[in-house]
Formats: sequence, structure tokens, C-alpha cells
Amino acid sequence: MRRIAAWLALMWLAVAVAAGQDARLPKREFRGAWLQVINGEYMGMPPGAMQARLAAQLDSLQAMNVNAVLFQVRPEADALYRSGIEPWSRFLTGRQGQAPAPGWDPLAFMVRECHRRGMELHAWMNPYRAQLNRRVPLAEGHIARQHPEWFVEYGNQLYFDPGLPESRRHILAVVRDVLARYDVDGIHLDDYFYPYPVAGEAFADDASFARYGKGFAGRADWRRENVNLLVKELHECIRAAKPWVKFGIAPFGIWRNEGSDPTGSATRGLQNYDDLYADVLEWVRRGWVDYLVPQLYWEIGHAAADYAVLLPWWAEHAAGRPLFIGQDVARTVRAADPSDPRRHQLAAKLAMQRAMPGVEGVCYWSGFVLFANEGSSAAALAGRYQRTPALQPRFPFIDGDAPRRVRRVRKAGTPDGAALFWTPPKGEGWRDEAAQYVVYRASRRRKLDVGDPAQIAGITRHPFLLLPARRLGKREWYAVTALDRLGNESRPVRVKVRR
Repeated sequence: MRRIAAWLALMWLAVAVAAGQDARLPKREFRGAWLQVINGEYMGMPPGAMQARLAAQLDSLQAMNVNAVLFQVRPEADALYRSGIEPWSRFLTGRQGQAPAPGWDPLAFMVRECHRRGMELHAWMNPYRAQLNRRVPLAEGHIARQHPEWFVEYGNQLYFDPGLPESRRHILAVVRDVLARYDVDGIHLDDYFYPYPVAGEAFADDASFARYGKGFAGRADWRRENVNLLVKELHECIRAAKPWVKFGIAPFGIWRNEGSDPTGSATRGLQNYDDLYADVLEWVRRGWVDYLVPQLYWEIGHAAADYAVLLPWWAEHAAGRPLFIGQDVARTVRAADPSDPRRHQLAAKLAMQRAMPGVEGVCYWSGFVLFANEGSSAAALAGRYQRTPALQPRFPFIDGDAPRRVRRVRKAGTPDGAALFWTPPKGEGWRDEAAQYVVYRASRRRKLDVGDPAQIAGITRHPFLLLPARRLGKREWYAVTALDRLGNESRPVRVKVRR
């Protein structure tokens, strides 16, 4: 059955490629990019230089119509934001616990700058990892120095012991703090749950298993339940604090191999369920996650983990929640397209995912590969595969009701030129209030189509939009809609403008 699904996926690919992928692009599609800090990109950079670098990078992503940035703010139980719970990250200033220049808060800056560009900002956190390298000293205020009994050393790194309730309480406190003080659109976890196995080394949780593992068939079931509890409690924490904030996880790309479980994929590789103790499908069944981004970093045709096998498997088993596909850009553009060895696989992979029912977007690992335009990936996204803007997918299980229509749409002059103004719709509470607006433009009324993303003239958080320069006497038709915090779109209000 899985091989049939993979074959069908390849058939859809052939149809899409034959059509040249020049049909109308999706109006709604998650287009994310991970921006990591542990690569040292910003370490020791003066605040002004880092702000300029980040702004330029966001401009680059905006040109590719990326609409969500997953920014790493907690790489090792530290912070790239002003925290009273954990120390400043060494990946900011070069020394853990050392504060940057007064007033410089990278997370606050990224929230503001992403929103100004019509992008979402998801705060990306590593849940259990507390130290990447045991030889690099921890700050005096680091939680591992305050409570060393909560931690396990493994593979020259340090981890919270997931079996301890104290570990979960601390992680939850960190998330509550971020939610209380920052207007983030999402809380995002990556694939680091129990650590990736290190050959010949056991994860030393004997004491916590002896204390809390009674009633479980074995240590593996207990470990999975520990991760389940964290995911469940994070979901409840986020819903209680800010129900509109999305909770997403990017698991490793294989749940289980079919050799371990008939439900698993036709792959041969490390497994979430057995090796990282992450039962991803349980999280979807229970509704504890709002979106998943499985890291399908392998190429089409990979011998052990074929992208063409894994994509339909995830669509079949995990599409109970919005499903976005994690793409390794570098690996993709270095692999030849099976149907045309002269091309790389970016076009083929995007065609497959867009043809696959249940898949609603993509996330690129990493933004830095796009900035380098490796394999002309950035140019291809901006010029073809993401040439039109896209709204976020809907999350009707959180809120499915659209806001009211905008009012009093009119043209007016400004010192910077003509602009379209409108009055926000009336609304009370986060479910009813407008958070953004979409402006559509067409040269003739009968061509105005709010279902066509090519007609989106702008997405803004302000009740106005500066109009592009046009020759005098030209008539244009515009439509304005309101979006709430979860992307539900109001009915349009149309207006004719003579320039």
C-alpha cells in the first residue's frame, strides 16, 4: 500500500512538471525558514551590526515570499531575549550570562521586524538540551548549576532528565514567560527530545526511573510517557495563556520503520518512537500539537529513507493537524532530479508536496542556505515557486470564524503618494479582532479575484496601504479583507480607484 502511494506521488509529480508548474500557486501555504544561532552567525556581533544583518536577512526571505520565521531563542537553556529565568545565550555575546548592550533584545526585534513584513515569528526552543559542549563553562545563574541533580551528562552534552517533574516545570515556566512578554505567533520545538543515541553510552536515568517508572512495562514506555507529558502540558500552557499562539514540533523524519511496526514507513533508519522516545502520532491523535514539520531531509530515491516514500506516509498518518514539510535545501539542490539529471530536486519536491492531499506548506533548513542562494534556490523561489504571496493555512480547531468586513475604504493623498485607507471592523476579543489586512488589485473589475494570490498587492497590519505609482487617469479595482490572528479572512470590500 505504501509503495502504491509513493508511485501515485511520482505520477502527480509528472503531471505537475509537465504543466511547467506555472499554474496558479496556492493562496494559503505555510512557507517557513529556520534561522539557527548555534552556527555562530551572530556571536559577538555588535547590536547595530546584528540588527542590520537580521533586517537584511528578513528582506531576503520576504523577497522569496516566506511568511514565517522560526528563530532559535533557547539553544541550551539560555536566552536570546531578556529573561529573568535563564541567562543570556553565549551565541549572542560570546559568553553565557553576559548581557548585550542595554535595550537590545533580539526576540523583541525579530517579532517587530517580522510583523512589519507580514511574516509570523515562531520562537524556536530546544526543550531538554542544556549544554552543547561540556568544556564550555555555564553561567553562574544557569539552572544546571543551581540544580545539577536535574541533569544527565551524555555524549559530552548536558540534558534535563525528562523523567523529573522539576524538568517539566522549569520548561513550562520558560514558555509562560515568553508568552507573557512577547507577541510571538508560535512556540516551536525541534527534534531533540531524548538525545540521539551515542554508541556505547547509556543515558543515565536509573534514579528517576526507579522513582517514577513503576507501573510501566519497561523503561522505553516510561520515557515516551515523559515526553508525552511535556508535549501535553505545553499545549495546555499555551492554550491557557494565549489561545491563538500555535504550538508546533519538527520531529525527525521517520516515526518507525515498517520492520519495527507494520504501520511504519518503508524505510531503514533511526526512529522517533524507539530511539528518541517521541511518539509523534500520539500527539496528533490527542490534539496536543497545532502543526507538525517532519524533517524529510533525504532526497527522492534515497536507499534507506526515500522522500517519495516518506511524504505520502506522513500525509496519511499525521494530517490530522496541519502538516508542513521540512526541506534540507543544501541536500536538495545537490541531488539530481531522477527524471532529469541535469536539474536538482527542488522543483520536484515542491511539486510533490503541493500535489499531496493533507500537506499545507514547507519549512526550509536553513535560511542561511537560501541567503547563499545555493543551487539558485533563492532565485527559484522568488521568481517561480513562491512568486506570489501566501496567507497562512487555517487552524479551524482553534478558531474558524472570520472577522467582520472592513469599513469606509477610500483613497487619500499622503506626503508619500496616494494610499488606500479603511476603518477596521468592529470586534471584541482575539477571535473577532482584525490583526492584518489583505489588499487585492486588478486593472478591471471583472478580473478582480480574491482567490488569486497574484492579485495580492499587500499584506499589512495597518489600516492603510501606499499605492504603487501609476499613470494619471488609470482606473483600478481594489478589494480589502481583514484577517484575524489565525488567518481567517473576512468578506472583501471592493472599491474603484481613479489615479
